[in-house]
Amino acid sequence: MWKLTRLLTVLRKELLLAWGLLRDPRTPKSAKLATVLAIVYVLSPIDLIPDTIPLLGWLDDGLLAYVLLQLAFKLLPAELHAALRAKVDARVKPAAR
Repeated sequence: MWKLTRLLTVLRKELLLAWGLLRDPRTPKSAKLATVLAIVYVLSPIDLIPDTIPLLGWLDDGLLAYVLLQLAFKLLPAELHAALRAKVDARVKPAAR
Protein backbone atom coordinates (compact mmCIF):
# COMPACT_ATOMS: atom_id res chain seq x y z
CA MET A 1 0.00 0.00 0.00
CA TRP A 2 2.84 2.38 0.88
CA LYS A 3 4.44 1.93 -2.55
CA LEU A 4 1.19 2.83 -4.29
CA THR A 5 0.85 5.94 -2.14
CA ARG A 6 4.43 6.93 -2.92
CA LEU A 7 3.88 6.33 -6.63
CA LEU A 8 0.76 8.52 -6.58
CA THR A 9 2.70 11.26 -4.74
CA VAL A 10 5.46 11.19 -7.36
CA LEU A 11 2.89 11.23 -10.16
CA ARG A 12 1.13 14.20 -8.57
CA LYS A 13 4.44 16.08 -8.26
CA GLU A 14 5.31 15.48 -11.90
CA LEU A 15 1.88 16.62 -13.07
CA LEU A 16 2.07 19.75 -10.90
CA LEU A 17 5.53 20.45 -12.30
CA ALA A 18 4.15 20.13 -15.83
CA TRP A 19 1.29 22.48 -14.93
CA GLY A 20 3.74 25.00 -13.47
CA LEU A 21 5.90 24.72 -16.57
CA LEU A 22 2.92 25.57 -18.78
CA ARG A 23 1.91 28.56 -16.65
CA ASP A 24 5.35 30.15 -16.18
CA PRO A 25 6.13 32.83 -18.79
CA ARG A 26 9.89 32.08 -18.55
CA THR A 27 9.38 28.57 -19.93
CA PRO A 28 10.80 28.06 -23.44
CA LYS A 29 8.24 27.33 -26.13
CA SER A 30 9.88 23.99 -26.90
CA ALA A 31 9.28 22.77 -23.32
CA LYS A 32 5.67 23.93 -23.47
CA LEU A 33 5.22 22.17 -26.81
CA ALA A 34 6.56 18.86 -25.44
CA THR A 35 4.19 19.14 -22.47
CA VAL A 36 1.19 19.91 -24.66
CA LEU A 37 2.08 16.99 -26.94
CA ALA A 38 2.14 14.66 -23.91
CA ILE A 39 -1.32 15.85 -22.86
CA VAL A 40 -2.73 15.59 -26.37
CA TYR A 41 -1.34 12.08 -26.86
CA VAL A 42 -2.86 10.81 -23.62
CA LEU A 43 -6.26 12.33 -24.44
CA SER A 44 -6.21 11.45 -28.15
CA PRO A 45 -8.17 8.44 -29.36
CA ILE A 46 -5.38 7.77 -31.88
CA ASP A 47 -2.57 5.72 -30.30
CA LEU A 48 0.40 3.60 -31.33
CA ILE A 49 -1.20 0.74 -29.38
CA PRO A 50 -5.00 1.02 -29.11
CA ASP A 51 -6.49 1.36 -25.63
CA THR A 52 -8.78 -1.57 -26.45
CA ILE A 53 -5.80 -3.88 -25.84
CA PRO A 54 -5.91 -4.23 -22.05
CA LEU A 55 -2.95 -2.83 -20.12
CA LEU A 56 -0.67 -2.40 -23.16
CA GLY A 57 -2.73 0.51 -24.49
CA TRP A 58 -2.49 2.34 -21.16
CA LEU A 59 1.20 1.56 -20.77
CA ASP A 60 1.80 2.97 -24.23
CA ASP A 61 0.06 6.24 -23.25
CA GLY A 62 1.86 6.49 -19.94
CA LEU A 63 5.30 5.72 -21.32
CA LEU A 64 5.10 8.19 -24.18
CA ALA A 65 3.69 10.90 -21.89
CA TYR A 66 6.50 10.24 -19.39
CA VAL A 67 9.18 10.51 -22.09
CA LEU A 68 7.70 13.75 -23.45
CA LEU A 69 7.47 15.27 -19.96
CA GLN A 70 11.06 14.32 -19.19
CA LEU A 71 12.08 15.99 -22.46
CA ALA A 72 10.14 19.11 -21.45
CA PHE A 73 11.89 19.18 -18.07
CA LYS A 74 15.30 18.86 -19.75
CA LEU A 75 14.49 21.78 -22.03
CA LEU A 76 13.93 24.05 -19.01
CA PRO A 77 16.75 26.30 -17.85
CA ALA A 78 18.29 24.78 -14.70
CA GLU A 79 17.30 27.72 -12.49
CA LEU A 80 13.68 27.62 -13.63
CA HIS A 81 13.49 23.85 -13.22
CA ALA A 82 14.88 24.11 -9.68
CA ALA A 83 12.46 26.92 -8.78
CA LEU A 84 9.44 25.05 -10.11
CA ARG A 85 10.55 21.81 -8.42
CA ALA A 86 10.97 23.62 -5.08
CA LYS A 87 7.51 25.17 -5.41
CA VAL A 88 5.96 21.75 -6.09
CA ASP A 89 7.92 20.08 -3.26
CA ALA A 90 6.70 22.72 -0.83
CA ARG A 91 3.12 22.16 -1.94
CA VAL A 92 3.09 18.34 -1.87
CA LYS A 93 4.00 16.64 1.37
CA PRO A 94 5.80 13.27 1.09
CA ALA A 95 3.77 10.14 1.77
CA ALA A 96 3.97 8.91 5.36
CA ARG A 97 5.24 5.40 5.98
